[in-house]
Amino acid sequence: MCGIAGIFNLNGAPIAHRTIKAMTDSIAHRGPDGEGHYIDVNVALGHRRLAVIDLSPKAAQPMASPNGDVVVSYDGEIYNFLKLKAELQARGHNFVSRSDTEVLIHGYLEYGISFVERLNGMFAFALWDARKRTLYLARDRYGIKPLYWRMKGSTFVFASEIKAILTHPEVSAELNPDALNEYFTFQNLFRYHTLFKGINLLQAASVRWINEKEKRLEKRTWWDFNFTDRDNQMTAQEAEDETLRLLRQAVTRQLISDVPLGSYLSGGIDSGSLVAVASENIPRFATFTCGFQVQTAEGVEAEYDERRDAEFMANHFKTEHYEQVVSSSDLPWALPRVVWHLEDLRLGMSYPNYYISRLASKFVKVCLSGAGGDELYGGYPWRYYRVFRSVSRDDYFRQYYDFWQRLVTDQDKQRLFTQGIWHQVKERDTFRTFSRVFTFNEKLKYDRPEDHIANALYFEIKTFLPALFIVGDKLSMANSLEERVPFLDNDLVDFAQRVPIKYKLGDLKEMKKIDENEVRKLRRYQVYDDGKNVLRKAMSHLVPQEIIKRKKQGFSSPDESWYRGENIRYVKETLLNKRAAYRDYINPKFVKKIIEEHCERRKNYRLLIWSFLCFEWWCKIFLDGKTPS
Repeated sequence: MCGIAGIFNLNGAPIAHRTIKAMTDSIAHRGPDGEGHYIDVNVALGHRRLAVIDLSPKAAQPMASPNGDVVVSYDGEIYNFLKLKAELQARGHNFVSRSDTEVLIHGYLEYGISFVERLNGMFAFALWDARKRTLYLARDRYGIKPLYWRMKGSTFVFASEIKAILTHPEVSAELNPDALNEYFTFQNLFRYHTLFKGINLLQAASVRWINEKEKRLEKRTWWDFNFTDRDNQMTAQEAEDETLRLLRQAVTRQLISDVPLGSYLSGGIDSGSLVAVASENIPRFATFTCGFQVQTAEGVEAEYDERRDAEFMANHFKTEHYEQVVSSSDLPWALPRVVWHLEDLRLGMSYPNYYISRLASKFVKVCLSGAGGDELYGGYPWRYYRVFRSVSRDDYFRQYYDFWQRLVTDQDKQRLFTQGIWHQVKERDTFRTFSRVFTFNEKLKYDRPEDHIANALYFEIKTFLPALFIVGDKLSMANSLEERVPFLDNDLVDFAQRVPIKYKLGDLKEMKKIDENEVRKLRRYQVYDDGKNVLRKAMSHLVPQEIIKRKKQGFSSPDESWYRGENIRYVKETLLNKRAAYRDYINPKFVKKIIEEHCERRKNYRLLIWSFLCFEWWCKIFLDGKTPS
């Protein structure tokens, strides 16, 4: 796990060492264990190292092939690298280190860039082939590891984080109005652009390359999720047995490390499953939980503190357990730091992620996360059930689009944006952006309720999960912590996609429509095990029944209550300030109305208030240059 950066001057202009060093210095938090730079006149690769596998200098990066013609700068972990290494050695390749990085070089030399299709892991890397004068960028199947790029004129720049790209002398931060419109619709970005004009995110499961001669950026994708080819001959017992076997295999694979390793532990089935398997392999396995001060929280938010269930599991599995308690007063200090590290704003209240990764980093260097379990096995039934009765593809799109407008509806956009921004975005169709996620995949069907659920799984794993990965990667690496996601093991993913919907969810007749913003949505959904059924049954002999039968509880702070109580002063001072930076883009009258309606309990606007706070700090930090200390 590391930070990478690079430059390719297609006009042949030489690159100064100070330029690439400034880029890697800006992401030193991603790799405090070392730095390295490679320059070939008009090409530069940079690296910040977080040493996890092979801690010796032999594994330092950028790493070159034996003759120096191929150079790699790489971020991530390849969990099947030992198997690939053995295959390459059988073909005559010699290795000098124990690192997975060296496998990338020899794999490329043997098979070309298509070697990425053989990798089981999380990765983002740059590979320079001096013989072809070609630069390759690649990203893993699922988009676990981020990689951003910018192409303008003859200069191509890339990095693990946007802030590194912004250090380049030819790059400046400028707002992208299209991305702003998309963000305040979905609290997410479904396309591969960012809030920074001209800076893009490399697509998951893709390779981009550019060479000195043609000077044209090319792209190829090699994989996509597929929930349409379900194995309807599979029995429930087969689904349960294979899920358990593959999850055990995935966790065991991802325990490979030369440094201390642990896991996040909530009160739920996903992290509980990981800890159950990991604790079989590692005595006194380290676990970490984030709880909340909920004394002033109201309604179901009073139940948001999961420490009791996490402590129960920690005692059951005999882990070495640590806890972080977040209170309302922790938001103001953390928020600017969270935005500085996130850059690419996504999803809801994420400052607890920052705190829990900061805690874990004091004891371990690698931490397992349960991300992906919900998306693979159907953990959000109240979302899927919005559209199970759709009568056509268009009806499906419209119903689901109405649901996924998490922040501001199309009808309110003109009141949200200032006149200048509205003039730039009013012709932009976010419904088309939404529907494009589906129409991009020609295999999707819209004939039966099971098809609609499968399509919802596809949509969320293509949009919501990648946003969770951005939050997870950025806020863990902010604390020099590697976060691994065993549910996104290739073998487990391939199998989970084939599991019939009927084993994942309960009775489709019980589907209900529940507002995503409504904190009582889970309480209203009465069937406790209606979601991830096969995973619950598969883990029933390892995880305590109290956890197996527990209703789903998302990892969220009680901000609906705090925005009306302890933090309302901070919200008003930040957003109703006449000198607020967001006022050039967002209408302050609309913001004031939202805060008033939230405080008067007319509607729960916790997600929108969070996004207003984040965007205000984004403007201050990246447009006004007020970097948090």
